[in-house]
Amino acid sequence: MAVVAQEVAAIRRRPQHTTSWWLYAISKTIVGVIFVVASLFPLLWLVIAGFKSKTEVISTPFQFFPEVWKWENYAQILGDPTFLLTMGWTFLGAVLFTALALTVNSLAAYAFARLDFRFKRTLWTIVITTMFIPGMTILLTSFIVVTDLGMLDSLAVLVIPGATTAAMIFFIRQFYLSIPSSLEEAAMLDGCGRLRIFFFLFLPLSKPPFVVMGITAFLAYWNSYVWPILTITSPDKFVVQQFLATFRTGRGSSELGLLMAGSVLAAAPVIILFLIFQRQIIGNIKMAGLK
Repeated sequence: MAVVAQEVAAIRRRPQHTTSWWLYAISKTIVGVIFVVASLFPLLWLVIAGFKSKTEVISTPFQFFPEVWKWENYAQILGDPTFLLTMGWTFLGAVLFTALALTVNSLAAYAFARLDFRFKRTLWTIVITTMFIPGMTILLTSFIVVTDLGMLDSLAVLVIPGATTAAMIFFIRQFYLSIPSSLEEAAMLDGCGRLRIFFFLFLPLSKPPFVVMGITAFLAYWNSYVWPILTITSPDKFVVQQFLATFRTGRGSSELGLLMAGSVLAAAPVIILFLIFQRQIIGNIKMAGLK
């Protein structure tokens, strides 16, 4: 009886939800559902549009599902050797761009975080200032530079120019500042130089910022369009966004369903990458918020 009495007392002590609380919970759920549907609707429509014919894609009134599912759209675009070559070429460039960006920016971040040298504050101010310069304002200047260097129509012109960014240096530098200096001092007592400290101490600890910045760099390269349009002219060196743009003005203008299928397959690597690293991304964002 004593146990039953304790349970009854515990139930009575539980807070009774009022009408206003239920209204708030229901409204919050409705808003969340609307937000999820609004966010996923374009992607869902793109996937389903890949199964439509041209007339169904642009038909009015709007029809979400196709009358006849054209599975051959995805099979045809996957069987296109040009599309597969473009996807592989873009993936290779994105990997090289990400690796170069992480290497260069992490070295610069370590220098600004741990080294003392002349004009350090002045140089850091200049680096931070570049974050507020829109990329479009230096587009013509950058094009002239790569033209004079003979880099046009090559993989180098896509990988090298944008590898160094002030935002990435700033993000990684803030992480390096949080690493205890005692670890670095202990390594110096063991006879380690600066480069050895960076590669064997700081680099293994850099997984949190590297995951976030690596995905950011990969997405920036994968979704690039304006710069490749200006610098790449050979069709066999097109990145995926260029391919889709030229496909739309050519064969894709009469086969919109095929274009939609290609867009879905082009977006698939990015979505898969996010799904693989979403836990690390969310964890790093929470950690940055706590700091």
